[in-house]
Amino acid sequence: MIVVVAGATRGTGRGMAVALGAAGATVYCAGRSTRERRSEMDRPETIEETAELVSAAGGTGIAVAADFLDPAQVADLAARVEREQGRLDVLVNDVWGADRLWKWETPVWEHDLDDGLRLLRLAIDTHLISARHLLPLLIRHEGGLVVEVTDGTWEFNRTRYRENVYYDLAKLSVNRLAFAWSHELRPYGGTAVAVTPGFLRSEAMLEGFGVTEENWREAKADGAWMVSETPAYAGRGVAALAQDPGRKRWSGASVTSGELAEAYGITDVDGSRPQVWRYLADVGEKAGEKAGEKGGDGGWEAYR
Repeated sequence: MIVVVAGATRGTGRGMAVALGAAGATVYCAGRSTRERRSEMDRPETIEETAELVSAAGGTGIAVAADFLDPAQVADLAARVEREQGRLDVLVNDVWGADRLWKWETPVWEHDLDDGLRLLRLAIDTHLISARHLLPLLIRHEGGLVVEVTDGTWEFNRTRYRENVYYDLAKLSVNRLAFAWSHELRPYGGTAVAVTPGFLRSEAMLEGFGVTEENWREAKADGAWMVSETPAYAGRGVAALAQDPGRKRWSGASVTSGELAEAYGITDVDGSRPQVWRYLADVGEKAGEKAGEKGGDGGWEAYR
């Protein structure tokens, strides 16, 4: 497989890149944070590290610095993939980079307008620019796959307000993009799926809770944290999807990492199969309570 992961620097993008590498793919790990220059996220993870992890997993990782708000840079990336590989099999659209641009439970009239509009550009425009320049290469051969990475399925987000209008619009829109691509790719035998991880133990999240992957259960968080997952979980699901000759049945769908895990018989790195979205719907929201500093007895055990 020849893969481009747009937004491969950290978190879910890195997890998907590495899992696809473990499946033997050549993965172009694209993003803004390099060893020479950090993005506005100002975090230490880099695309070079991701590429090295892909290669260590058994694939071929290629780091490519690219700002997906700059169409010329994305066009250059597409030209490079065409020149070096002659095709593209999988495109993962995972660009985000807007964590610092929105505030919880802040109405639109109190929220910084520039930050909100910047968030929408990073979350939506980047995915459109990626599709504009990379899909022409993907449709040259039947069977291409596009994965749109979001937060919350279409069904979950449709009936719930995601705390902030800019965040809400961004995450619902990315689900809709996968639905749109499923229609536009259909004549070419392509598949497009929106995938949402659950409560993600990303680099930033672990740091924010003051824990590591080794002692993550010690974080002072509510019960949903106890049903959290590593970036590898969604990554393994996408790798299984990419290798599935019958993946067209998923086209246009919006699915969770847990649903992919159940369908393909995979687990997270610790052997568990977290289902945080089910937990939120069945326990977290209905109970309307925090589950204690270390997960307490919030009924999470059945969802892991």
